[in-house]
Amino acid sequence: MHVAELNIGRLTYPIDDPRMADFVDNLGRVNAMAERMPGFVWRLVGDGSNDGALDLRPYANDPMMAVNMSVWQTVEQLEQYVWNTVHKRFYNRKAEWFQPMQSHHFVMWPVEEGHIPSLEEAKARLDHLETHGNSDHAFDWSHLEHVKLWQSQRCG
Repeated sequence: MHVAELNIGRLTYPIDDPRMADFVDNLGRVNAMAERMPGFVWRLVGDGSNDGALDLRPYANDPMMAVNMSVWQTVEQLEQYVWNTVHKRFYNRKAEWFQPMQSHHFVMWPVEEGHIPSLEEAKARLDHLETHGNSDHAFDWSHLEHVKLWQSQRCG
């Protein structure tokens, strides 16, 4: 089994606002790092020219909601990317670009090798986590006793 992850965030400013430039301008670098990491399988990419999925709107009623989704061979490999690469520097600056969320905004779940999850599937997993809490069906970092880097970062 592989692990899929969905991370959503409500932008503080429109994506073309100059205050978002540092985030947008570095998205390609952060995504390229993910693709070079051991264990990386796939990531959601939109049709835009920003090397990400920022042009996708997973919540039609909320145009400021951005999405990131990827698949990894193991949760440990995802953990290494999140906390031990350039990604961490941008995660630490998230308050500059994203509004605080009052609900779950990050979810992981197991997927069969070769399966590419849809946004609808991912949103259903996030909803399941919000409604039922951690389970083998949908979980966050705290459900995984063997990964610990998130604890010092207060993630998911």
